[in-house]
Amino acid sequence: MTDHSYSPAQPIPVFRPFHGEEEIEAVAEVLRSGWWGQGPKTAEFEQRFAEFVGAPLAVSLNSATAALHLALTVAGVEGAEVITTPMTFVSTNHAILYNRAIPVFADIQADTLNIDPDDIERKITPRTRAIMAVDYGGQPADLDRLQAIAQAHNLLLIEDAAHAAGSIYKGRPVGSIAPMTCFSFHPVKNLATGDGGMITLGDPEWAERVRRLRWVGINKDTWVRSDDADESRYAWQYDVTELGFKYHTNDIMAAIALVQLQRLPQTNARRRAIAAMYDAGLGDLDWIQLPVHRPDVVSAQHNYVIHLDNRDGLAGWLREHKIATGMHYIPNHLYAMYRPYATPLPVAEREWKRLLTLPLFPALTDDEVIYIIETIRRYHA
Repeated sequence: MTDHSYSPAQPIPVFRPFHGEEEIEAVAEVLRSGWWGQGPKTAEFEQRFAEFVGAPLAVSLNSATAALHLALTVAGVEGAEVITTPMTFVSTNHAILYNRAIPVFADIQADTLNIDPDDIERKITPRTRAIMAVDYGGQPADLDRLQAIAQAHNLLLIEDAAHAAGSIYKGRPVGSIAPMTCFSFHPVKNLATGDGGMITLGDPEWAERVRRLRWVGINKDTWVRSDDADESRYAWQYDVTELGFKYHTNDIMAAIALVQLQRLPQTNARRRAIAAMYDAGLGDLDWIQLPVHRPDVVSAQHNYVIHLDNRDGLAGWLREHKIATGMHYIPNHLYAMYRPYATPLPVAEREWKRLLTLPLFPALTDDEVIYIIETIRRYHA
């Protein structure tokens, strides 16, 4: 790298939400409409998202946590075991506990940080009902292998694609492959709405049940009742068929999402361009291991995570130079509440101590990326 005189006026964050005037106008349109709750924009977003990922159906929720919870509910995992990864945000595994199921942790692959199919096979028992696979950083898990394992053992594969909106696996969009795929629209995610989630799936009965469960078990939400073509029935009539949750979303979030979905290919391309700059600028440093880029996938590139032995030293150095970093994640089996389910996971237990997340978001400028690279290069591990 050549000498560069740039210095940031403000600290560079790890993540930052990205929006333009289009999102602001979309929200204003909803506010003016008088319909702020779950309504026409929500229905439109579900349809367009399903089309975008090539899924037959999509059901929106107020968070990815809710999506994971309800996906496991319709999968019928209560009392059974779910094989899962420790390298994820705790929502993935909390959703298993919400369903009164047992998380069984499998180890991860050292390069991708995704769940290791070989260890999954070692962990299958007669009580296993499902496999939970996380697409770490936007790089899809080994979905063909996982689906083959699931089919061979009569299990259900559920994909946690919170990092993977817009990812492609062997030519197929993430969201069109697993029986159920869960997405996050948290403020720092690739498609951000302030919060929110989505399940894509192909089974109409599962989709209908998720719709009931997201609206406290009611069989007709307010938008459907307001648009009921049968005028001989009162619009207020509905039934409550099972105990549900208040997990529905609203048209304010959906309006933002529709704009974000339209620009997602461009913002993901910017993320990949920033990752390529990091690759080029750091690739010759033998004390850093860069993220892998598998040739058969296109990652949404939610984050950029390097491996190094003196992780905390470099993090402190970057902080001194106005560069924030993160660490994703502490393996979940090391948390106090998951100790009853803990088992030795040597790869996860080794690698998490070496992980450092560098800044990555669409509005990160080339000057900022170069400054980060040069600052890292001045550090002596």
